[in-house]
Amino acid sequence: MTTQSSIADKLWTPQQGTMGLLRQIALVLVGTAVIALSARIQVPMWPVPMTLQTLAVLLIALSFGARLAAATLVAYLLQGAVGMPVFAGGGGIAFLISPTAGYLFGFLAAAVIVGILADRDWHRSALGTLAAVGVGTILIYTLGVGWLAVHVGLTQAISLGLIPFVAGDLVKIAIAVMILPQVWSLVEKVR
Repeated sequence: MTTQSSIADKLWTPQQGTMGLLRQIALVLVGTAVIALSARIQVPMWPVPMTLQTLAVLLIALSFGARLAAATLVAYLLQGAVGMPVFAGGGGIAFLISPTAGYLFGFLAAAVIVGILADRDWHRSALGTLAAVGVGTILIYTLGVGWLAVHVGLTQAISLGLIPFVAGDLVKIAIAVMILPQVWSLVEKVR
């Protein structure tokens, strides 16, 4: 018996064999497209533009679960590495070694951990969603600011790569907390 703990599983029942693989590929491609599009919605800031990527990554993790969210973020990073313009500033391997690369790898870490929390049904309530997206946001900042600090020092990294974005990320967290339990409620009624 397959448990359907993710929104993706509830809306599109997992299958075995070729159809299951095609379903996973389709979801990964949709997920990478959503993250890439969210990168284009940005407020210009330096050194990291404020985008909707963090919200997209966290919602994908909560909607897909750990394994599919991890696959989606790995595919996203690979797309960017080969030059597809999926990152906020474009594409290419240089983005994965730049001073802001820690945020990109933070997306992957957050997707895995938040996906694990989603697999444990944390995303079905507002409080659980708040905790999960809070943990995910902290992971993104930890890796992002940590890597930036290697290049500019910790004080500068906090000043440039954390403080300007806290208010925006609090809004993104609030959006996730408001919509995800409602989406679950709607999905339960539909299925």
